[in-house]
Amino acid sequence: MSTPTVRLPADDGAIEEAARAILAGRPVAVPTETVYGLAADATNGEAVARIYQAKGRPSFNPLITHVPDLATAERYGLFDPATLALAETHWPGPLTLVVPLRPGGSIASIVTAGLPSIGLRVPAHPVMQALLRASGRPLAAPSANASGRISPTRAEHVLASLDGRIPLLLDAGPTERGIESTIIAATGGPLRLLRPGPVEVPEAQRAGSGQIEAPGMMSSHYAPIKPLRLDATQAQPGEWLIGFGPVPGRSTLSAGSDLVEAAANLFSALHEADESPCEAIAVAPVPADGLGAAINDRLRRAAADRG
Repeated sequence: MSTPTVRLPADDGAIEEAARAILAGRPVAVPTETVYGLAADATNGEAVARIYQAKGRPSFNPLITHVPDLATAERYGLFDPATLALAETHWPGPLTLVVPLRPGGSIASIVTAGLPSIGLRVPAHPVMQALLRASGRPLAAPSANASGRISPTRAEHVLASLDGRIPLLLDAGPTERGIESTIIAATGGPLRLLRPGPVEVPEAQRAGSGQIEAPGMMSSHYAPIKPLRLDATQAQPGEWLIGFGPVPGRSTLSAGSDLVEAAANLFSALHEADESPCEAIAVAPVPADGLGAAINDRLRRAAADRG
């Protein structure tokens, strides 16, 4: 039987407790000015995988990374002058900017779903700001609800679908905005509106079909260039085998059959195989239960995406 989620008023002591949970690799529910988010250390792949585990999310999409200020955002993303102007105008606030990922950064690949871009936001809510500063970590934070449920604007909404799935909920009453942040992509060419929200950016063009790459939406996704074969128990000539559990490989998602570890390693393993001298990639069977469903969903899409 799961342990009920601890619900605490979002005072200084509770924020310090939440920061300790973040640093221990556990996700916590926290209010933002838009909706309640389920936050985890964006530099810790296994911590982020536990977000997916708690939400029961069926597939891995990019997640918004929350940071305390623009200077911190520039450590993880590349901002051109137009995007900097947007950030300076609307941050802190309910605007997410999708920008090129800064090379060599510490963001876990599961946060970006293997893409060369990152969604960044500087939230205005004092509790989320306090948690960012107390933990000293960028926080990946999708909405704090089970996959497919309505986004939560009150602590009660969080508990309705996540009670017992997460250790801690910071309760600061109803959120101010009640809808998710506006998402603008600035990854080359004109600014693109990927998700409408509280902030209007008149110069942004609405993204057409095939351009959607936003966190929280059906996203474009990383797929390796090389052919990908699934459910492989051994490598064929010219293949880089990514192992799992009892199936060894040149690399492995998890030698111990741990699905959280496997989810955290998925995109890094695919990139490593894609950059290897081998002509093709094979992946060992991964069970389809729990996080395995999301892992298999992403692998199937990667294997099929030859367009």
